[in-house]
Amino acid sequence: MSSMPIISASFQVPQVAKPEIVRRTANFPPSIWGDRFINYDSQHTKTDAIWQQQVEKLKTVVKREVFTNEGDFSHRLKFIDAIQRLGVAYQFEHEIEESLQHIHAKYHHDQYRDDNHLYNAALCFQLLRQHGYHISSDIFNKFKDSNGSFKKCLIADPCGMLSLYEATHLRVNEEDILEEALLFTTAQLESVLNNNVSYPALLTEQITEALKRPLRKSLERLCAKCYMSVYQDEASHSESLLKLAKLDFNLVQSLHQKELCDVTRWWRKLDFEKKLPFARDRVVELFFWIVGVYFEPQYSTGRIIMTKVAVLLIVLDDIYDAYGTFEELVIFTKAIDRWDLKCIDEFPDYMKIFYYELLNLFNEIDEVISKEGRSHRVSYAIQAIPRSYFNEAQWLHEGRIPSMEEYMRVATVSISYTFLTTISLLGMEDIVTKEAFEWLMNDPKILRASNTIFRLMDDIVSTKFEKVRGHAPSSIDCYMKQYGVSEQETVDVFNKKVADLWKDINEEFLRPTVMPTPVLVRVLNLTRVTDLLYKGEDGFTRVGKMTKDCVAALLVDPVPL
Repeated sequence: MSSMPIISASFQVPQVAKPEIVRRTANFPPSIWGDRFINYDSQHTKTDAIWQQQVEKLKTVVKREVFTNEGDFSHRLKFIDAIQRLGVAYQFEHEIEESLQHIHAKYHHDQYRDDNHLYNAALCFQLLRQHGYHISSDIFNKFKDSNGSFKKCLIADPCGMLSLYEATHLRVNEEDILEEALLFTTAQLESVLNNNVSYPALLTEQITEALKRPLRKSLERLCAKCYMSVYQDEASHSESLLKLAKLDFNLVQSLHQKELCDVTRWWRKLDFEKKLPFARDRVVELFFWIVGVYFEPQYSTGRIIMTKVAVLLIVLDDIYDAYGTFEELVIFTKAIDRWDLKCIDEFPDYMKIFYYELLNLFNEIDEVISKEGRSHRVSYAIQAIPRSYFNEAQWLHEGRIPSMEEYMRVATVSISYTFLTTISLLGMEDIVTKEAFEWLMNDPKILRASNTIFRLMDDIVSTKFEKVRGHAPSSIDCYMKQYGVSEQETVDVFNKKVADLWKDINEEFLRPTVMPTPVLVRVLNLTRVTDLLYKGEDGFTRVGKMTKDCVAALLVDPVPL
């Protein structure tokens, strides 16, 4: 791979000539946001400064309430759970870690093992597993009867059942008791909803949300906003913690709005809407995606870098999938490998425009992170750019449906989560080392699981749309042909595979981890976004109510104080 090219500011992007050949355009729906995020209200700055002062004072109060006052076991568990659900755990990382170390140590001395309260046992298991502590799922055997089934009396404890349900989503491979618990709790919680059992409205709402998406698969910031309305109605809630969570949400949202304004203006300056009209405009949705990867204030530069790269990645995908001819893609793929602006003369005009902006963006990124002494990271990012798009174009060109094994080798790379994870590390602190980038290049289990989940979920919801315009075969096509089964049977197999892959992800968080937890969390969060946007529909390409509501919740509507 050649060194980073120096791009002259005097380079003149040529005008796009009208194509003389018929191309496969996808007619992607336009952005639904218009100019919504093109401006940022600078008046926020004064308010934010006041709020920040209040946040610092409230953090001191919460530390005193929660972490310097031992309280009983149940009280401590509920407080830590509330802090995490309210989205402010990043403000108390050290304190939470100390508390869980203490709980784990006492657990191993049998102090908590004899707790026969289902809610406490399940919550303890959930919190310790979330943070990578080894805790045996055998603790749930005491909730079984002499026949080996979960006790019927547990059904009368909806909070305990909900807590156990959430705990089951931290299961790893070969934890049969948690598989049984998942079936048991799911059936009983669904029965509560279907039979209109008289529970408080907020509990019914929690059950509904959990069945749709458990905590393990939920975006932290969306979960926080939903949980505030639940927490404030709990008799034992902390006013200081609730006020802190609301102020923190609005402060961070204000920062996100400013970042999105910057990215939107950059996108408009590229003028791809006119120059490359075949490409999707999903800047807002991509920024939302990246906020799901890391929302914390310290990752502001990383979010902007990652969103800009993701925007160009989508255009790259559309060049391969929806616009470029096979002959053009042959030339273009070689140019990506060469990474040299001298290649530009070989391209049609639309590729010249894109290639110039791609190289230019990585030069800009190199300048930004070089100031922090981290310029070596950019070469890893360039190396991770997916090259497998061409393989898919070749299958379409040849009219060939590959084997499932061949397809997955290629398509789990083109889904691009290895690339996006690499990009996410560019804007992180020194905890990210060269070893982390080299680890990513070796296709680790957690990343392989995430890539496969995304690939399968994407194919399940997008295959019909893609076939209409002529697209490379999907995993659905490959599996049906190879095994002679129906589409529904294939979908059932894939859904089971996705569930098993989540166990692989959970397993990688158990201590000692192969990489620092903040690195693993980027992969986990990318997978959470997949579950949100591709469960039952393609909420990214064809933006509907669900995606619009989620974007509005995080990036438009503040929390009432």
